[in-house]
Amino acid sequence: MQKIRKGDEVIVIAGKDKGRRGVVQQRVGRDRVVVAGINVVKKHVRPNPLKGVAGGIVSKEMPIHISNVMLYNPKTQKGERVGIKTLEDGRKVRFFKRTGELVDA
Repeated sequence: MQKIRKGDEVIVIAGKDKGRRGVVQQRVGRDRVVVAGINVVKKHVRPNPLKGVAGGIVSKEMPIHISNVMLYNPKTQKGERVGIKTLEDGRKVRFFKRTGELVDA
């Protein structure tokens, strides 16, 4: 089970965007995520008339390592560590380690 999933709100804890929040748009491999508005770079794109690409300089969000983000807890207004536990009915759920409350509830 993944501790950080697509659609989660995360806070960046290291790097040039430290302290900023965003929503995970996708997972890239096992250990990287693309977060909306985070790690934005300028990319030079060559025009391709067959694909309809105009070309020029495009802003693009690049993947960030999963160790540099934490799941954001709206109640405490901080990033918190996440654990996984199994409930009595056999379901696996994520929970915040500091408060013990469920993430997926």
